[in-house]
Amino acid sequence: MASSHFERFLLDTTVPDETHLPLGPDCLYGLYTSWCLLHEITPVDDISFRSAMERRGVDLRNSRRRMTGAAAADYILASYPATA
Repeated sequence: MASSHFERFLLDTTVPDETHLPLGPDCLYGLYTSWCLLHEITPVDDISFRSAMERRGVDLRNSRRRMTGAAAADYILASYPATA
């Protein structure tokens, strides 16, 4: 069982992946903010998020993770400009 909302975030939104380009720090933070919105959690600032990921052993330069789930869909849709 996840002991923090950061661990729950990682379990809910990412899966290990050695074959694709890993999520970088900006994408991982964007995914985190999407996940927070879906769960009505106030996200921490970027610096605090990066520290939390490092404490959990996530290398932000080479996360070896890819996104999955509802927060991934929300993040992807929010990342594209609206078309008229």
